[in-house]
Amino acid sequence: MPMMRLVIGNKNYSSWSLRAWLPLRHFGLDFEEERVALFEPGYRERILKRSPAGKVPVLIDGDVTVWESLAIGEYLAETCPELEMWPTSAAERALARSISAEMHAGFADLRSHMPMNIRGSYPGKGRTPGVDADIARIRALWGQCLAGSGGPFLFGNFTIADAMYAPVATRFVTYGVALDPRSNEYVQQIWNLPAMREWRAAAQAETEFIADAEPYR
Repeated sequence: MPMMRLVIGNKNYSSWSLRAWLPLRHFGLDFEEERVALFEPGYRERILKRSPAGKVPVLIDGDVTVWESLAIGEYLAETCPELEMWPTSAAERALARSISAEMHAGFADLRSHMPMNIRGSYPGKGRTPGVDADIARIRALWGQCLAGSGGPFLFGNFTIADAMYAPVATRFVTYGVALDPRSNEYVQQIWNLPAMREWRAAAQAETEFIADAEPYR
């Protein structure tokens, strides 16, 4: 069978690409990576050849095309159940899916004022009342999950829920967000995953500049 192909954007900026890429790499799945530099000439046409949605990420597995990060995670979990990408208990799976969906649909202020920028360092930037409310909600979610699981990840072992919140962890590093000890330890667990180290190194090596993602530069 042909190898799966994942179409992603810039590793420095594309938080949704990271959410789809991280489970593939962390769980050791074989896939080809197709990187499209966003907002460069012809980028949208390249993506449209892979998905009618015209956005990244896109997973292509034979005749199956899956777009949207959470849908990609669900597809991988269904096709590779032995990897246990979701928690094993029904109650924990429900919670993991709930917080993943909340991440997928919410936290607009955090996304707008603290865009993912792994190369950047902007302590104190982007703080608004809406962002502070988003941060408080994320800390509460993390605290609930980590208290229940004992860590080191939200549900003990790494799951799709951790992939959904990985870009948030990078934002907290970039913008110097002060956290409680448990949340800070969780951020460091995400930051230092071997797969995350690989992604971070690639992000640092990129040279593209996207002005909309660099409001403080």
